[in-house]
Amino acid sequence: MADPKGFLTVRERELPASRPVPVRIRDFKEVYEEQERGIVERQAGRCMDCGTPFCHSACPLSNLIPEWNTLAWRGDWRGAIERLHSTNNFPDFTGRLCPAPCESACVLSINQPAVTIKNVEHTTIDTAFENGWVTPQIPQRLTGYTVAVVGSGPSGLAAAQQLTRAGHTVAVFERADAAGGLLRYGIPEFKMEKAVLDRRLDQMRAEGTRFHTGVDVGGDITGPDLLERFDAVVMTTGATVGRELRVPGRELSGIYQAVDYLTRSTKHVHGNPSADWVSAEGKDVIVIGGGDTGSDCLGTAIRQGANSVTSLEIMPQPPTERRTSDPWPTFPRLLRISSSHEEGGETLYSASTVEFVGDEDDRVAQLRLTEVSMVDGQLTPIEGSERLIPAQLVLLAMGFTGVEREGLVEQLDLEVDGRGRVVRDEHWSTSKSGVFVAGDAGRGQSLIVWAIAEGRSVAAAVDEYLRGRTELPAPIHPNDLQYRP
Repeated sequence: MADPKGFLTVRERELPASRPVPVRIRDFKEVYEEQERGIVERQAGRCMDCGTPFCHSACPLSNLIPEWNTLAWRGDWRGAIERLHSTNNFPDFTGRLCPAPCESACVLSINQPAVTIKNVEHTTIDTAFENGWVTPQIPQRLTGYTVAVVGSGPSGLAAAQQLTRAGHTVAVFERADAAGGLLRYGIPEFKMEKAVLDRRLDQMRAEGTRFHTGVDVGGDITGPDLLERFDAVVMTTGATVGRELRVPGRELSGIYQAVDYLTRSTKHVHGNPSADWVSAEGKDVIVIGGGDTGSDCLGTAIRQGANSVTSLEIMPQPPTERRTSDPWPTFPRLLRISSSHEEGGETLYSASTVEFVGDEDDRVAQLRLTEVSMVDGQLTPIEGSERLIPAQLVLLAMGFTGVEREGLVEQLDLEVDGRGRVVRDEHWSTSKSGVFVAGDAGRGQSLIVWAIAEGRSVAAAVDEYLRGRTELPAPIHPNDLQYRP
């Protein structure tokens, strides 16, 4: 364990300082500053000898959190990264992007602020890269088997890295012009700079993983072609179909799916502007949806110079403390203030969109909304509450409805359930022999930590399918829905 009296003597929870709002909204660099190692070590020392570390069960990767907290407290950062990498391929991603269900399950959080698990993880991996401890793990021999991984998000990258290290020849296909999936273009630079992603991709290339970008599987290459060329196919294409809003005026220009907007913005930030780049400069922006994607749109629009940004959330404002319906150690639904919310904008809760109103050029100009309340379990409009608000740019951040049916799914005749997820069995296998699925494509929209866990698990299943046995870890079962925030 860490400091036996740490949680008694260090009661304050210290997190990294963020760059001042007036400074950070002028660029797209990461929001948080590096924290002094001594502070992080002291915070790691708050980890308790709690007997049953519930943080393990809350983490889909089963990260050995008390172990690397102890090593970090001792200043043994090399030992800490070895423990961390034993369960997590990409702590540099999760340490920045994961909502940390482990902290919600921290035993200390019953009556004190939780251990800063996520920040210790972040510091551990950044320290490892700074000291050159993250090196390619090249397999000693090749098995002769080939695997195609379709999609290069966190699930696909985890599967590819595990399979490559097992000795298989792995090719990753990505239809975008660069690898990374949503990590590349769907996550703004101010949450994770792309240099963090690129250094991992460099490691994977050095290990032997091959990346083919700008390739549309299902278009440029068909599903049957992949099955003919590879011994196994892993589908990690994500749940990319955005949820639509069917209200009058949806056909007006100036209304975009949030990921489309974020993708165009990130490309522009990286000096790859296109003729149809969307800018929020000088506009009244409405973001429909209150999750992480909506928050990312808020921060992006503010940096682009929006006149105003209003977020609409159809549900009531969440509480600031746990309710009895969200008991410890479950992941509670709480009011969470992101760094983007600190930068400006307004959030309207219990607000439902009724109509988009256009101008003479058929561009969206206003949004008609109504307040709603829960009546007999149904969200019901409140009579007389309708009003118009200005809106020259509307971003739909209401989540995703599942996989794209056209292309690969259709060509391989894969079974898809009513929630838009590719059906899989207990071996991660689809209805097509030799084709496996992991990540959001099989699970539905979820967290990055679940994606990595599923990527590691499907790799073990594929390895066993090819060789009849496997030594790769499989942290979760395909139907494991435990702690799915």
